[in-house]
Amino acid sequence: MQQENNKKKICILGSTGSIGVQALQVIEAHDDLFEPYVLTANSQADLLISQARKYRPAAVVIADERHYEHVREALADEPVQVYAGAESLCQVVKMDAVDIVLTALVGFAGLRPTISAIEAGKTIALANKETLVVAGELVTDLCVRHRVAVLPVDSEHSAIFQCLMGETSPVEKLILTASGGPFLHHTMEQLQTVTPAMALKHPNWEMGAKITIDSASMMNKGFEVIEARWLFDVSPEQIQVVVHPQSIVHSAVQFADGAVKAQLGQPDMRVPIQLAFSYPHRLQSDFPRLDFWQMGSLTFEQPDMDRFRCLQLAFEAIRRGGNAACVLNAANEVVNLAFRKGECGFLRMADVIEATMQRVAFVQQPTLEDYLHTDAESRRVAAELLA
Repeated sequence: MQQENNKKKICILGSTGSIGVQALQVIEAHDDLFEPYVLTANSQADLLISQARKYRPAAVVIADERHYEHVREALADEPVQVYAGAESLCQVVKMDAVDIVLTALVGFAGLRPTISAIEAGKTIALANKETLVVAGELVTDLCVRHRVAVLPVDSEHSAIFQCLMGETSPVEKLILTASGGPFLHHTMEQLQTVTPAMALKHPNWEMGAKITIDSASMMNKGFEVIEARWLFDVSPEQIQVVVHPQSIVHSAVQFADGAVKAQLGQPDMRVPIQLAFSYPHRLQSDFPRLDFWQMGSLTFEQPDMDRFRCLQLAFEAIRRGGNAACVLNAANEVVNLAFRKGECGFLRMADVIEATMQRVAFVQQPTLEDYLHTDAESRRVAAELLA
């Protein structure tokens, strides 16, 4: 049993989201090894308050400043520091005691706090894929400069990471599996009329609303392609997307001799979260086991880039480089929200994203300021196109 002061202290950016809640379950199951030191939320103040009362972190941040007084007053009798605002996210990750920062914020909001954590030398457990989608080159350069390890939490990237553990052989191809979402075999005519309620019913995974819509459009898989390019230092041509509706094979790696290693398991995000916290060790868990006798058939097929153009646009963005993926992400955040509000059709999302990519000025070697400007400009253009 480790002593209290030897516990890994974890800052969870986005503790009230799906990943954050499951991360707290992992920490609770191994409270002799891990401690939730900082918890943050965007606007779910009441859930953040209940988490703070249960787990007693050193600090909490409510990013939406309108909820600050409510959170502060509710936790006045607790020994916890309460902060508010986006800038506070960039400060708490630098706290001396913090060992690991789990970046589970949704969207572009995760970029600046993740960069701050890297600059502070913290180990990154990466669940915010937009950080590498938007600014992959900048972020990977910073990780090298500050000697920071990035441990992937996405099930697909964790699978690839696990397949590469102990390997020294050249990688020929990364094989990213995709469930295909709820509309895998819909015709173009059917896709014209799908609703947000239909898109939010993912067949295999329990996720937040934004990522569930991205899964339905396969933009999520496009983001994972871009993320894989930076995490594992491969070219776009070395990444293949394979539709696998059962979500049992989480991803695979093909090596120079043609051998393929795959990682299999039940669809359970707690497994990659726990591995990111405990790496290089594996911890005992009571998570559901994979039963080959009960599993049934596993099927694989090629993704249809015509019906799921968002995936095609992601490949185009990474081949183009520069700030193209930043434009892609910003436009997607705008249309994703518009679709959820009933203000944009399912197929029109790709149209608006493509048009935004054509209109926003291309920057070959963007700085952080360029990324921030590109993000703002892309959102403006996408909103104009929607209007």
